[in-house]
Amino acid sequence: MHEIDIAAQILRAGQAEAERCPGARLSTVKVQIGVLAGVDVHALRFAWDVLSQQENTIPPRLEIVTVPRRNLCEDCGAEFPSEATEAVCPVCSSRKSFLLGGDELQLACVEVEE
Repeated sequence: MHEIDIAAQILRAGQAEAERCPGARLSTVKVQIGVLAGVDVHALRFAWDVLSQQENTIPPRLEIVTVPRRNLCEDCGAEFPSEATEAVCPVCSSRKSFLLGGDELQLACVEVEE
């Protein structure tokens, strides 16, 4: 289950940011996870809860923002949400588009309390 490793890396990154503010406590970490990222959100949340409880302070919250799949039309330049690999552009009906987003896994925001 790679979600344990992902949770550990997110927690380390959040703690590193909190250490930049002496005396601050990590309170919230927000991540963006695309629907195509291959991450089981429930397993990630469980791993986060287990790992963050091991700290001697109030455990930080994990906020997960799910990012939908987005395509970009090669003909008209329109961005649009899509469910399929062969997505039809809703603006010009072209079938020439490519994946623009939905596969990301990124740290979006870290909140600390002083």
